Amino acid sequence: MSFPPLFAAWRQALRSGYDRHALRGDISAGLTVGIIAIPLAMALAIAVGAPPQHGLYTVLVAAPLIALTGGSRFNVSGPTAAFVVILLPITQQFGLGGLLLCTMLAGLILIAMGLLRAGRLIAFVPYPVILGFTAGIGIVIATLQLKDVFGLSFSEQPQHYIEQISLLVSAFPSVQMGDTLIAALCLTVLILWPRWVPKVPGHLVALTLGALAGLALEAWGVPIATLGERFSYSVNGVSYPGIPPFLPDFAWPWALPGPDGQPLVLSFELFHQLLAPAFAIAMLGAIESLLCAVVADGMTGSSHDPNAELLGQGIGNLVAPLFGGITATAAIARSAANVRAGAFSPLAAIIHAGVVLVAILWLAPLFSYLPMAALAALLLMVAWNMSEAPHVLKTLRIAPRSDVLVLLTCLILTVLFDMVLAVGVGLLLAAGLFIKRMSELTDTTSLRQSQKRLFADMPEHVAAYSIRGPLFFGAAEKALSALRRFNPEVKVVIVDISGVPMLDMTALAALENVLLDYRKQDIALILVGCSPNVRLKLRHAGIRSLPGRLHYVRDLPQAKLTAQRLVPVST
Repeated sequence: MSFPPLFAAWRQALRSGYDRHALRGDISAGLTVGIIAIPLAMALAIAVGAPPQHGLYTVLVAAPLIALTGGSRFNVSGPTAAFVVILLPITQQFGLGGLLLCTMLAGLILIAMGLLRAGRLIAFVPYPVILGFTAGIGIVIATLQLKDVFGLSFSEQPQHYIEQISLLVSAFPSVQMGDTLIAALCLTVLILWPRWVPKVPGHLVALTLGALAGLALEAWGVPIATLGERFSYSVNGVSYPGIPPFLPDFAWPWALPGPDGQPLVLSFELFHQLLAPAFAIAMLGAIESLLCAVVADGMTGSSHDPNAELLGQGIGNLVAPLFGGITATAAIARSAANVRAGAFSPLAAIIHAGVVLVAILWLAPLFSYLPMAALAALLLMVAWNMSEAPHVLKTLRIAPRSDVLVLLTCLILTVLFDMVLAVGVGLLLAAGLFIKRMSELTDTTSLRQSQKRLFADMPEHVAAYSIRGPLFFGAAEKALSALRRFNPEVKVVIVDISGVPMLDMTALAALENVLLDYRKQDIALILVGCSPNVRLKLRHAGIRSLPGRLHYVRDLPQAKLTAQRLVPVST
């Protein structure tokens, strides 16, 4: 067994010829994406129920590790919006320690997927499933931000979507005009700024204007909820607002607070409870990272190693929680910005982590002035981009009804229940519809007119059929049952199976039943044009030539000669 290589992306970049021009591109891209990542990392950490610094720690640790060991030259990893719907319930149920422990388990699963070379399997997830659950995640994220957009006050955070909507409606009379104005200002900037000055990140401009507007409104006596009011940290028993301006310490996740504020107690039951969400995190991380790599390949004409990328993602998610990092995966928006800014190698992702390091050490006190409404507006924009509303509407308009059903099912289940259920049901539904479509391609018919002329002089004791399409569990029984519907006086059945590319165990069992019935009725079967693959499977199943009972022939003329020898004996 060959293992996916570490440093696959670096090897590819060096083979492409690294020079001063490539270095300048990496530096420019790293600085650009780092500026974009700072507010997003904090906002996404808050969205999953963790203090904002844990989003920055994720970029600081996971991003360079994944860039070093992964398989895509242009992927930029960190916290992403896709995980909000999975991670928030984990934080609510198990606390920050449970979230980090679950992330480590997901990292182990990703490493196992990479070592088992499961990277190519992600390509078999249907597009309607991906589009459905990503659109659903976008709706959920947008709904979660409405609380801070309007400055509403909740006594609790419900886990179910219908309860969230009900609570939002009941709390709406408490709307704060200051927070609402800042959210509106930031949203306007986020929408319009990229059209005016696309080279300057709109996130930075929007949050800067939002912070200045917040300070102005507070000077006029209008209360504004800020990051410094919501979050704080302690040093030697003294509490300070905002995020700590120093590097994270090493800590085992189970030593961190659980849901009751006390350290987690390791137990088999805890691992049992975390295993299912860890698997969901790993699957979503694999899907998003590899989709991101495909998008980057399309933008650059490069290629990635999917198994090495899974291995790198696993290493990043295994190590980052030891330093306070939450779940990380490749982010499509940041990776696309990385490519557009001139990135050439994984060095750009490492530099982007360096920008975050500088922000933690020297800019942390300024983050206390960021209005929560501004961060919520940023996530609203992320949710809109993630929902891919134009693609959803186009798919609903032009896609087959079966694909529309899969998309809507995944979207609704993601919103009302959770993404794990949505993806599971979506895959089962897509698989069922695929099996139905494939079974419709397999049929048993009489021979074509040109072939019938070959058997025009044969007696009525000979029947001839043709089977076309794969014989698998969804189609085998229907196709082979037609071989039992013929004149009782028939003694020889010719079946052209040259159009059968494969058959499974269900088809083999059905064929054995047909042979058993024929043996009882003293009927001979002639199989025509078996492909080597089909013949090998029949031989392994013990369905071998038997004079007077079962014959294999190359073509229809040979089948005719064989039938002419058998009919006199049979009659």
